[in-house]
Amino acid sequence: MDIIKIEQLEVYGYHGVFEEEKKQGQPFIINVEMKTDFLRAAREDDLNYSTHYGEVCLFIKDIFTIRSYDLIETAAVAVAEGILQKFPRIREVELEVQKPKAPIPMKFSTVSVKVNRSWHKVYCSFGSNMGDKEQYIKEAMEKIQNNEAFRKINQSSFYDSKAYGGVEQGDYLNGVFFAETYLSPYELLGYLHQLEAEAQRVRTIRWGPRTLDIDILLYDQLILDEKDLQIPHKDMANRDFVLIPLKEIAGHVRHPLFHKTIEEMAEELKENYIV
Repeated sequence: MDIIKIEQLEVYGYHGVFEEEKKQGQPFIINVEMKTDFLRAAREDDLNYSTHYGEVCLFIKDIFTIRSYDLIETAAVAVAEGILQKFPRIREVELEVQKPKAPIPMKFSTVSVKVNRSWHKVYCSFGSNMGDKEQYIKEAMEKIQNNEAFRKINQSSFYDSKAYGGVEQGDYLNGVFFAETYLSPYELLGYLHQLEAEAQRVRTIRWGPRTLDIDILLYDQLILDEKDLQIPHKDMANRDFVLIPLKEIAGHVRHPLFHKTIEEMAEELKENYIV
């Protein structure tokens, strides 16, 4: 991975929790390191295949001056995520905001915060078996498409499947989607729960009927085992209504725990829920 660095960029802003900071303003120093691939640009000596660091500097200035933030933490996150949104060749941003004139009644050089944001490859499953099933899914996917925290979205076909888990209920409409996102695993989980809530999802019966269900299947090659979030999804290997649509768009991807491709896992699965 290649790197573009901008160091000691001075930007004047009106950020801080005190009223005089918002009125008078002060200088801020920005250091940013951006991971990218500019090999083609270097080979062909063509800026069209790289990222214009001058434009990045002007973009940082715009973010810093367009509004006032109480916290430089908030400003740093806004700039880092904004760079990822604005400059598609950048895959990862590490950004530091220094505040050398911070209102501290002692001698000091500077205070600073540093954030890291990058694009992550995620696969999620979706399903519905209440009301207008296809419409619930389409509305959720449209919201994801319009959310700048996601890009390169690819969705599988829809699959009709019988209910999983032993609860008597109607058939499901299932599928999966791929996306790149800079949301952390827990931020992604919270956003998916928000989409479910907007579809009037009610959590009463485990594996019961629902208007919309969206689960995180894979997040890069991350292995996470927490009480409220397990990645890879702990039951995906037993669900053909997950593996078959996932095979459609990502058959070559390997499961980080089983070290098998999705195609291999789908072929080994014996249970059949897809109608």
